[in-house]
Amino acid sequence: MLSVATLPVPASLMAVLSLFSACFTAPTFRTFCALVAGLAAQTGRRTICGMIVGAGLSGLVRHERFHRFFSAAKWCPDELGLTMARLVIDHLLPPGAEIVVLIDDTLLKRWGKKIFGVFWTHDGAAQGTAKLGRGNRWVVAAIAVCLPFTTVPAGIPVLCRLWRGKDTATPTELAKDMAQVLHAAFPGVRIHCVGDAAYHSPVLKDLPDGVSWMCRLPKNAVLQGPTPPRTGRRGAPRKRGDRLGTCAEIAATAAFAAHRLTVYGQTAAVSIAQVTGQWYTVFKATPVRIILVRDDSARDRLPCHLGLVTTDTSASTAAAGMVVRYATRWSIEVIFSQIRNLLGAGQARNRVQAAVERTFPFQLIVYGIVIAWYAMHAYSDSDVRQRRLLCPWYRTKTAPSYEDMLTKLRLALAASRFSAITPGQPPPHENPVALVTLSAAAA
Repeated sequence: MLSVATLPVPASLMAVLSLFSACFTAPTFRTFCALVAGLAAQTGRRTICGMIVGAGLSGLVRHERFHRFFSAAKWCPDELGLTMARLVIDHLLPPGAEIVVLIDDTLLKRWGKKIFGVFWTHDGAAQGTAKLGRGNRWVVAAIAVCLPFTTVPAGIPVLCRLWRGKDTATPTELAKDMAQVLHAAFPGVRIHCVGDAAYHSPVLKDLPDGVSWMCRLPKNAVLQGPTPPRTGRRGAPRKRGDRLGTCAEIAATAAFAAHRLTVYGQTAAVSIAQVTGQWYTVFKATPVRIILVRDDSARDRLPCHLGLVTTDTSASTAAAGMVVRYATRWSIEVIFSQIRNLLGAGQARNRVQAAVERTFPFQLIVYGIVIAWYAMHAYSDSDVRQRRLLCPWYRTKTAPSYEDMLTKLRLALAASRFSAITPGQPPPHENPVALVTLSAAAA
């Protein structure tokens, strides 16, 4: 009989997992805890059976129970994601802070005629010029968090949507839906969504109050000035402003100001200009801020290296702050890389609809649980120093990476499987040989 008391899970991790207990029935919650521990501890294949082996429950519990968790159990990925969002807001963000939501999509390559939701679609990581791949395309929303022990913002995924193919909701529509779900769940919190150049569409013209949208401007995007004043003549008033032109055309006459910004963990010298206007083909008559960025250290003398547009027109955030906000979008690319390489996203072999729709969201939540556990219960000033002693080639390392967080959790999971009352067996912190063995296994 699987019970929370008998699970090989340290108390610190159980304190984080208990925040998700309301999302499940009692038996399903125990299965959830076992799968979280198994996915975090597993260093081999992260299939469902691999999670069972990682949890140390192979042969003790029937494997069908864990497969049914994804294919038939009663739980909702959105409810799980909103619980993670609440954890982030309550424990990892400053009180009253605004939420920066990072938006992007990724492709988990899958093959087989009977796998649900598999299509040929855009794959930015594909080799060659075609940029096509076959698999499940997921649109992900992550909350940017500036942890006190990191030098760059971290992204914690909270919601995701599976793209269902042509003639269904587009990735931008799915992203807007997730923004509306977060706004409904946290009505008093201002939400700023940040996407790349692919995330613009006329569906964004009616965003709810309290939600702003930022994306990169395509080079051929034609922008307009503010809505003209009423003329007093008969007929409908004019909504579209005068033509401003493309980013390059606007930059040719714009007034740039020099700034030094810290983006991607480095300080850069840039020049920034901003204009208030419209992007009528996307946001209709909604006022937007057009922000142009020029890299002062670049060898080419382009009039503009980066163009941004945002519906956040409040004076509380300067143009330089908008550029820093957009730079945090890179954190979601880091999520996609780490969740594949360290948590095995895409390795599960399930194919039915419910299982496909739940496995990747579950892995995203586990990704966030590892960061939350480390930030709330496990961070130590000595972690980076110990890592540099083990790996002296990291000469400039000053902050723990996600791999360091996962390694420490694996050590805690391995240590929890040692009995404190077994005669003749010292605890891991008193047994150097056992500690070295656990460290090697966790790394």
